[in-house]
Amino acid sequence: MWALVTGASSGIGRDMARYLYLSLGYNLIIVARNEDKLLELKQELESKLQEKNKNINREIIVIKADLSYLADINNIVEKTKNIDVDLLVNNAGFGVFGNFTTTNLEKEVNLINTNITAVHILTKVFLNKMKSKNKGHILNVASIAGMEPGPLMAAYYASKAYVIRLSRAINKELRKEKSNIKISILCPGPVDTNFNNVANVVFKAPSMPSEKVAKYGIDKALKGKLIIVPGFLNKCVRFFSKILPDAILEEVAYHIQRRKGQY
Repeated sequence: MWALVTGASSGIGRDMARYLYLSLGYNLIIVARNEDKLLELKQELESKLQEKNKNINREIIVIKADLSYLADINNIVEKTKNIDVDLLVNNAGFGVFGNFTTTNLEKEVNLINTNITAVHILTKVFLNKMKSKNKGHILNVASIAGMEPGPLMAAYYASKAYVIRLSRAINKELRKEKSNIKISILCPGPVDTNFNNVANVVFKAPSMPSEKVAKYGIDKALKGKLIIVPGFLNKCVRFFSKILPDAILEEVAYHIQRRKGQY
């Protein structure tokens, strides 16, 4: 079996790669901008596998790619065209904090390309390949943030809302077709990763361990669960996002975001 994981050089993506390779027996295609970290991960995983069982041989393919560039997205498609990918994990993404009128436009466009365009293209390409054999799993990593408005992180919240709505729509199409392909959406809250540093925010709420979120997300996706929300507090957020008016959600989100940043 083959799994492709984007954003695999750190955080949830790296821990998903570890779990898939060492515990679930997948061959890996790991993708990220930082090739050195990918090569370190490859060496780490191969060494640990040899320690467990010297007779096991699994492959790891490293692809350096910046998913904010269309050429790099297309390069992933080209390099994997002859590989039968059983599990696609669209994990790469980042956030931008600040008032919409003052945040850097170029950085926001890169966010949209990474969080939306890359997810859209890779989901479409690999879903079509999976349809030829009528099996496979796609796990799109969104966020609990995608379930509500997000003042002061408007582009990030909106990008994750896109991932959720796109994935849900695809799921309905697949169910109507009685397809065996499963698509899932992982919606974590704060996770102990490098996300805070990139977005320039500090979460006040406790962060979940990345390893726990990664394992939970993969396990639920392989069981075919559509919406995956790790952690009790995040499940509560999802519940209230369904019943509270947007005006209240916007106000709450604004005050939460304001506490995270430098306002």
